[in-house]
Amino acid sequence: MHEQYLVGLEYLEAVTALLRRVRSAHPTAGHYEAADFQWWWRIPRPTDTFPQLFWFDESGRPAAAVVATAWPAATSLAPIVLPGSSPAWVAHVVERGLAHAAGEGLDRIEITVDLSDEAQIGILASFGFQVTRDETVETWMDIGDRPPVSPLDPRYRLATRRETGSRPHHMTGRSGADVEERLGQTSLYRRDLDLVILDEDDRPAAYGLFWFDPVTRTALVEPMRTEDPHQRRGLGRHVLTSGLDRLAEAGAERVKIVYEPDNHAAARLYTSVGFRPVRRCGVATRQ
Repeated sequence: MHEQYLVGLEYLEAVTALLRRVRSAHPTAGHYEAADFQWWWRIPRPTDTFPQLFWFDESGRPAAAVVATAWPAATSLAPIVLPGSSPAWVAHVVERGLAHAAGEGLDRIEITVDLSDEAQIGILASFGFQVTRDETVETWMDIGDRPPVSPLDPRYRLATRRETGSRPHHMTGRSGADVEERLGQTSLYRRDLDLVILDEDDRPAAYGLFWFDPVTRTALVEPMRTEDPHQRRGLGRHVLTSGLDRLAEAGAERVKIVYEPDNHAAARLYTSVGFRPVRRCGVATRQ
Protein backbone atom coordinates (compact mmCIF):
# COMPACT_ATOMS: atom_id res chain seq x y z
CA MET A 1 0.00 0.00 0.00
CA HIS A 2 1.15 3.53 -0.67
CA GLU A 3 -0.49 6.77 0.43
CA GLN A 4 -1.48 9.52 -1.95
CA TYR A 5 -3.36 12.80 -1.65
CA LEU A 6 -5.95 13.81 -4.24
CA VAL A 7 -7.97 16.99 -4.64
CA GLY A 8 -11.21 18.00 -6.34
CA LEU A 9 -12.46 15.97 -9.28
CA GLU A 10 -9.41 13.66 -9.08
CA TYR A 11 -10.47 12.75 -5.55
CA LEU A 12 -14.06 12.24 -6.71
CA GLU A 13 -12.92 9.83 -9.43
CA ALA A 14 -10.78 7.86 -6.94
CA VAL A 15 -13.47 7.58 -4.25
CA THR A 16 -15.92 6.43 -6.92
CA ALA A 17 -13.51 3.66 -7.95
CA LEU A 18 -12.93 2.67 -4.31
CA LEU A 19 -16.62 2.48 -3.46
CA ARG A 20 -17.24 0.47 -6.61
CA ARG A 21 -14.74 -2.06 -5.25
CA VAL A 22 -16.58 -2.08 -1.92
CA ARG A 23 -19.96 -2.60 -3.55
CA SER A 24 -18.64 -5.26 -5.94
CA ALA A 25 -17.26 -7.18 -2.96
CA HIS A 26 -20.46 -7.03 -0.88
CA PRO A 27 -24.05 -6.02 -1.80
CA THR A 28 -24.64 -3.76 1.21
CA ALA A 29 -21.36 -3.34 3.19
CA GLY A 30 -20.18 0.09 4.26
CA HIS A 31 -22.00 3.34 4.87
CA TYR A 32 -21.53 4.96 1.49
CA GLU A 33 -22.21 4.63 -2.22
CA ALA A 34 -20.12 6.36 -4.88
CA ALA A 35 -23.24 8.40 -5.61
CA ASP A 36 -23.24 9.83 -2.07
CA PHE A 37 -20.01 11.70 -2.67
CA GLN A 38 -21.08 12.70 -6.17
CA TRP A 39 -24.33 14.11 -4.75
CA TRP A 40 -22.41 16.05 -2.09
CA TRP A 41 -20.31 17.58 -4.88
CA ARG A 42 -23.39 19.54 -6.04
CA ILE A 43 -22.45 22.55 -3.88
CA PRO A 44 -19.03 24.19 -3.41
CA ARG A 45 -17.43 23.30 -0.06
CA PRO A 46 -14.20 24.30 1.70
CA THR A 47 -13.11 20.65 1.42
CA ASP A 48 -13.17 20.84 -2.41
CA THR A 49 -9.50 21.86 -2.17
CA PHE A 50 -8.66 19.64 0.80
CA PRO A 51 -5.99 16.97 0.08
CA GLN A 52 -7.98 13.74 0.55
CA LEU A 53 -6.00 10.77 1.87
CA PHE A 54 -6.00 7.53 -0.17
CA TRP A 55 -4.17 4.21 -0.12
CA PHE A 56 -3.45 2.47 -3.42
CA ASP A 57 -2.51 -1.19 -3.83
CA GLU A 58 0.30 -2.64 -5.96
CA SER A 59 -2.01 -2.63 -9.00
CA GLY A 60 -2.70 1.07 -8.63
CA ARG A 61 -6.26 0.60 -7.43
CA PRO A 62 -7.64 2.62 -4.50
CA ALA A 63 -7.90 0.29 -1.49
CA ALA A 64 -8.78 2.66 1.35
CA ALA A 65 -9.40 6.33 2.02
CA VAL A 66 -10.35 8.87 4.65
CA VAL A 67 -12.51 11.54 3.03
CA ALA A 68 -13.35 14.89 4.61
CA THR A 69 -16.60 16.66 3.68
CA ALA A 70 -17.42 20.09 5.10
CA TRP A 71 -20.93 20.62 6.48
CA PRO A 72 -22.25 23.77 8.17
CA ALA A 73 -21.80 22.50 11.75
CA ALA A 74 -18.83 20.14 11.40
CA THR A 75 -16.57 18.22 9.03
CA SER A 76 -17.58 14.66 8.32
CA LEU A 77 -14.63 12.26 8.15
CA ALA A 78 -15.37 9.04 6.27
CA PRO A 79 -12.90 6.16 6.72
CA ILE A 80 -13.47 3.74 3.82
CA VAL A 81 -11.95 0.24 3.69
CA LEU A 82 -12.69 -2.89 1.69
CA PRO A 83 -15.04 -5.48 3.22
CA GLY A 84 -13.22 -8.00 5.39
CA SER A 85 -10.43 -5.60 6.38
CA SER A 86 -8.76 -6.45 9.69
CA PRO A 87 -9.46 -4.33 12.79
CA ALA A 88 -5.77 -3.39 12.86
CA TRP A 89 -5.95 -2.01 9.32
CA VAL A 90 -9.18 -0.12 10.08
CA ALA A 91 -7.55 1.38 13.18
CA HIS A 92 -4.51 2.43 11.12
CA VAL A 93 -6.70 4.10 8.50
CA VAL A 94 -8.64 5.98 11.19
CA GLU A 95 -5.47 7.03 13.00
CA ARG A 96 -3.81 8.33 9.84
CA GLY A 97 -7.00 10.09 8.77
CA LEU A 98 -7.38 11.86 12.10
CA ALA A 99 -3.72 12.88 12.13
CA HIS A 100 -4.02 14.25 8.59
CA ALA A 101 -7.19 16.17 9.44
CA ALA A 102 -5.54 17.68 12.52
CA GLY A 103 -2.47 18.61 10.53
CA GLU A 104 -4.66 20.45 8.03
CA GLY A 105 -6.41 22.35 10.80
CA LEU A 106 -9.76 20.57 10.71
CA ASP A 107 -11.65 20.52 13.99
CA ARG A 108 -15.21 19.55 14.99
CA ILE A 109 -14.87 16.14 13.34
CA GLU A 110 -17.81 13.75 13.03
CA ILE A 111 -17.66 10.10 11.90
CA THR A 112 -20.64 7.99 10.85
CA VAL A 113 -20.76 4.59 12.55
CA ASP A 114 -22.90 1.47 12.19
CA LEU A 115 -24.66 1.22 15.55
CA SER A 116 -24.49 -2.59 15.46
CA ASP A 117 -20.74 -2.69 14.70
CA GLU A 118 -19.16 -3.02 18.14
CA ALA A 119 -15.68 -3.41 16.67
CA GLN A 120 -15.91 -0.12 14.78
CA ILE A 121 -17.38 1.66 17.80
CA GLY A 122 -14.52 0.28 19.91
CA ILE A 123 -11.89 1.50 17.45
CA LEU A 124 -13.38 4.97 17.44
CA ALA A 125 -13.61 4.94 21.25
CA SER A 126 -9.86 4.29 21.41
CA PHE A 127 -9.39 7.63 19.66
CA GLY A 128 -11.77 9.42 22.01
CA PHE A 129 -14.97 9.23 19.94
CA GLN A 130 -18.40 8.37 21.30
CA VAL A 131 -21.74 8.03 19.54
CA THR A 132 -23.67 11.22 20.26
CA ARG A 133 -26.76 10.92 18.09
CA ASP A 134 -28.85 8.56 15.99
CA GLU A 135 -28.43 9.72 12.39
CA THR A 136 -29.93 7.55 9.63
CA VAL A 137 -31.77 4.37 8.75
CA GLU A 138 -30.38 2.64 5.66
CA THR A 139 -32.83 0.62 3.56
CA TRP A 140 -32.44 -1.56 0.47
CA MET A 141 -34.67 -3.09 -2.18
CA ASP A 142 -34.12 -5.70 -4.87
CA ILE A 143 -35.38 -3.99 -8.00
CA GLY A 144 -37.52 -6.98 -8.89
CA ASP A 145 -39.59 -6.30 -5.76
CA ARG A 146 -40.62 -2.80 -6.85
CA PRO A 147 -44.34 -2.02 -7.04
CA PRO A 148 -46.17 -0.67 -10.10
CA VAL A 149 -45.94 3.03 -10.81
CA SER A 150 -48.57 4.80 -8.73
CA PRO A 151 -51.13 7.12 -10.38
CA LEU A 152 -50.47 10.85 -10.63
CA ASP A 153 -53.00 13.53 -9.80
CA PRO A 154 -54.06 15.00 -13.21
CA ARG A 155 -53.26 18.51 -11.98
CA TYR A 156 -49.56 17.58 -12.18
CA ARG A 157 -47.13 16.21 -14.74
CA LEU A 158 -43.86 14.30 -14.43
CA ALA A 159 -40.80 15.46 -16.36
CA THR A 160 -37.07 14.78 -16.48
CA ARG A 161 -34.30 17.34 -16.39
CA ARG A 162 -33.66 16.45 -20.02
CA GLU A 163 -37.11 17.89 -20.79
CA THR A 164 -36.89 20.95 -18.52
CA GLY A 165 -33.33 22.00 -19.31
CA SER A 166 -34.31 25.42 -20.60
CA ARG A 167 -35.41 26.58 -17.13
CA PRO A 168 -33.46 26.90 -13.87
CA HIS A 169 -32.83 23.58 -12.19
CA HIS A 170 -35.57 22.62 -9.72
CA MET A 171 -33.01 22.15 -6.93
CA THR A 172 -31.47 25.62 -7.27
CA GLY A 173 -33.44 26.95 -4.31
CA ARG A 174 -31.93 24.47 -1.87
CA SER A 175 -28.61 23.66 -3.51
CA GLY A 176 -27.60 26.96 -5.07
CA ALA A 177 -27.03 28.36 -8.53
CA ASP A 178 -24.12 25.99 -9.25
CA VAL A 179 -26.10 22.79 -8.74
CA GLU A 180 -26.58 21.89 -12.41
CA GLU A 181 -22.99 22.66 -13.38
CA ARG A 182 -21.64 20.72 -10.41
CA LEU A 183 -23.88 17.71 -11.00
CA GLY A 184 -22.74 17.71 -14.63
CA GLN A 185 -19.14 17.30 -13.46
CA THR A 186 -19.90 13.93 -11.89
CA SER A 187 -19.74 10.62 -13.72
CA LEU A 188 -22.98 9.08 -12.44
CA TYR A 189 -25.47 11.93 -12.81
CA ARG A 190 -28.05 11.37 -15.54
CA ARG A 191 -30.55 14.01 -16.60
CA ASP A 192 -33.06 11.33 -17.60
CA LEU A 193 -33.04 10.04 -14.00
CA ASP A 194 -33.44 13.51 -12.49
CA LEU A 195 -37.22 13.62 -12.08
CA VAL A 196 -39.51 16.52 -11.19
CA ILE A 197 -43.27 16.86 -10.85
CA LEU A 198 -44.62 20.22 -12.07
CA ASP A 199 -47.90 21.79 -10.98
CA GLU A 200 -50.47 23.53 -13.19
CA ASP A 201 -48.28 26.63 -13.29
CA ASP A 202 -45.18 24.58 -14.23
CA ARG A 203 -43.62 25.12 -10.83
CA PRO A 204 -41.69 22.28 -9.12
CA ALA A 205 -43.93 20.44 -6.65
CA ALA A 206 -41.83 17.33 -5.97
CA TYR A 207 -38.62 15.77 -7.20
CA GLY A 208 -36.25 12.85 -6.85
CA LEU A 209 -32.78 12.13 -8.15
CA PHE A 210 -31.98 8.52 -9.04
CA TRP A 211 -28.30 7.57 -9.26
CA PHE A 212 -27.38 4.41 -11.17
CA ASP A 213 -23.93 2.85 -11.23
CA PRO A 214 -23.69 0.56 -14.30
CA VAL A 215 -20.52 -1.08 -12.95
CA THR A 216 -22.09 -2.42 -9.73
CA ARG A 217 -25.74 -2.39 -10.89
CA THR A 218 -26.47 -0.49 -7.67
CA ALA A 219 -28.65 2.60 -7.38
CA LEU A 220 -29.13 5.32 -4.80
CA VAL A 221 -32.14 7.61 -4.40
CA GLU A 222 -30.96 11.01 -3.14
CA PRO A 223 -32.66 13.42 -2.67
CA MET A 224 -36.42 13.00 -2.43
CA ARG A 225 -38.54 16.08 -1.74
CA THR A 226 -42.17 17.22 -1.90
CA GLU A 227 -42.74 20.94 -1.40
CA ASP A 228 -44.94 21.77 1.58
CA PRO A 229 -48.03 23.04 -0.32
CA HIS A 230 -48.16 19.81 -2.34
CA GLN A 231 -47.75 17.18 0.35
CA ARG A 232 -50.24 14.38 1.02
CA ARG A 233 -51.20 14.13 -2.66
CA GLY A 234 -49.18 11.03 -3.55
CA LEU A 235 -46.52 12.99 -5.41
CA GLY A 236 -43.59 11.47 -3.53
CA ARG A 237 -44.87 7.96 -4.21
CA HIS A 238 -45.26 8.73 -7.90
CA VAL A 239 -41.74 10.16 -8.18
CA LEU A 240 -40.30 7.18 -6.31
CA THR A 241 -42.15 4.43 -8.16
CA SER A 242 -41.48 6.14 -11.51
CA GLY A 243 -37.79 6.40 -10.68
CA LEU A 244 -37.60 2.76 -9.62
CA ASP A 245 -39.16 1.74 -12.92
CA ARG A 246 -36.57 3.75 -14.83
CA LEU A 247 -33.76 2.28 -12.76
CA ALA A 248 -35.00 -1.21 -13.67
CA GLU A 249 -34.94 -0.24 -17.35
CA ALA A 250 -31.39 1.07 -16.93
CA GLY A 251 -30.25 -2.28 -15.49
CA ALA A 252 -30.18 -1.69 -11.73
CA GLU A 253 -30.38 -4.75 -9.48
CA ARG A 254 -30.45 -3.16 -6.00
CA VAL A 255 -31.56 0.24 -4.76
CA LYS A 256 -30.66 2.06 -1.56
CA ILE A 257 -32.46 4.90 0.19
CA VAL A 258 -31.68 6.49 3.56
CA TYR A 259 -33.85 8.49 5.92
CA GLU A 260 -33.60 10.12 9.33
CA PRO A 261 -35.11 8.05 12.18
CA ASP A 262 -37.59 10.76 13.17
CA ASN A 263 -38.85 11.28 9.60
CA HIS A 264 -41.90 9.08 9.98
CA ALA A 265 -43.47 10.13 6.67
CA ALA A 266 -40.36 9.03 4.77
CA ALA A 267 -40.23 5.76 6.71
CA ARG A 268 -43.86 4.99 5.85
CA LEU A 269 -43.40 5.80 2.18
CA TYR A 270 -40.19 3.86 1.66
CA THR A 271 -41.24 0.74 3.57
CA SER A 272 -44.66 0.71 1.91
CA VAL A 273 -42.94 0.73 -1.50
CA GLY A 274 -40.80 -2.25 -0.47
CA PHE A 275 -37.56 -0.92 1.01
CA ARG A 276 -36.33 -2.88 4.04
CA PRO A 277 -34.06 -1.55 6.80
CA VAL A 278 -30.54 -3.02 6.76
CA ARG A 279 -28.67 -0.90 9.30
CA ARG A 280 -28.99 2.08 11.58
CA CYS A 281 -26.16 4.57 11.75
CA GLY A 282 -25.15 7.15 14.32
CA VAL A 283 -22.65 9.96 14.52
CA ALA A 284 -19.56 9.73 16.69
CA THR A 285 -17.79 12.85 17.93
CA ARG A 286 -14.70 13.32 20.03
CA GLN A 287 -15.48 14.10 23.67
